[in-house]
Amino acid sequence: MSRTYVGFGFGAIQAGLLLLEARRSPRLQRLVVAEVMDDVVAALRRDGGRYRVNVARCDGIDIHTVDGVEIYNPNHADDRRTLIAAAAEATDIGTALPSVDFFARGGETSVASILAAGFSQRRSPGIVYTAENHNHAAEILAQTVADASPPTAERAPIQYLNTVVGKMSGVVIDPVQIREQNLAPVTEDSNRCFLVEAFNRILISRITLPGFQRGIDVFKEKEDLLPFEEAKLYGHNAVHALLGYLAHRAGLNSMHEAADHSELMAEARAAFIEESGRALIARHGGIDPLFSESGFRDYADDLLQRMVNPHLRDAVERIIRDPHRKLGWDDRLVGTMRLAHAQGIVPGRFAHAASIALHTLAIETRSEPAELLHAIWAPADPSPAEQAAIRDLILAAG
Repeated sequence: MSRTYVGFGFGAIQAGLLLLEARRSPRLQRLVVAEVMDDVVAALRRDGGRYRVNVARCDGIDIHTVDGVEIYNPNHADDRRTLIAAAAEATDIGTALPSVDFFARGGETSVASILAAGFSQRRSPGIVYTAENHNHAAEILAQTVADASPPTAERAPIQYLNTVVGKMSGVVIDPVQIREQNLAPVTEDSNRCFLVEAFNRILISRITLPGFQRGIDVFKEKEDLLPFEEAKLYGHNAVHALLGYLAHRAGLNSMHEAADHSELMAEARAAFIEESGRALIARHGGIDPLFSESGFRDYADDLLQRMVNPHLRDAVERIIRDPHRKLGWDDRLVGTMRLAHAQGIVPGRFAHAASIALHTLAIETRSEPAELLHAIWAPADPSPAEQAAIRDLILAAG
């Protein structure tokens, strides 16, 4: 029997991870993807369902071709019906959207509505990978689909899986970079290129469906994914942002240039191991070898090397964009500071990075830094004592 994979969103993670691994799997024969941009849909169809992705190793770039992809725009009625039918039969489904806010966006054309309609016709179990870089994306999508389903709908069991996608990726549109790196465009007449790193050790929630065999078998299941999600947000993402802001302060344009600045790399490594790592080990020590001194040191050294991969050519401007979000009470910079502070660790290096982000945002918005932090954190309603402690650390570091 032919097994189907259905993806939602045709960006770098979908194309360079989920669809790529689905095509490599002998268990999946049909690949379907939903995309709302008409020009992207038309381009892939003109190339007969074939696209290319550039995969950066530490010593070069490989070009992978993925073929046999059916692409549909849910905004068109006929395409939407095809997507609903595909969702009804797919064993593996993957969402890779800009954020969890997109799950319900679009009414009857939304991901949630299409899945609800497809799942109402299902006769066999299935799984949904959620790759939106949110610790509770699976739970949010499950509830959103339930809200879009008829109250009396009876469905075959579906399990929604959280993911830890520690894979750096992006879309390159700069013609100079494309020419210099000889990148392959997504399709023959496209001016966009997918550039992703070769990393594919993705963690997912433990599958509990009896006897179910997933199509993409390279991902690793974990009984409790939350500690690893925190390691990504407060380790990987936090240090990536920290190194980006340090690089920005040093006047660098590309992340790989930081490799030539030993002082930047040393500060990033110390923040990773002594602040983020110590705090995460104190919180999760004993549950996995990662959460040990040697395990986290290896994790840090591997990621720091990957962050400055010259073949990724990651722009500093991309890493430091949206400082408002990165300074969020639960996000990478401030969230890591709070985690460390709660464990009795002074997060001075992360406070330094947060101060650079705050200074950048204050100039952009012509705001007073302390008032700006108060406004950013207000929706989280933090305790006055913790708010004052974190605020003072950031302001002192500036």
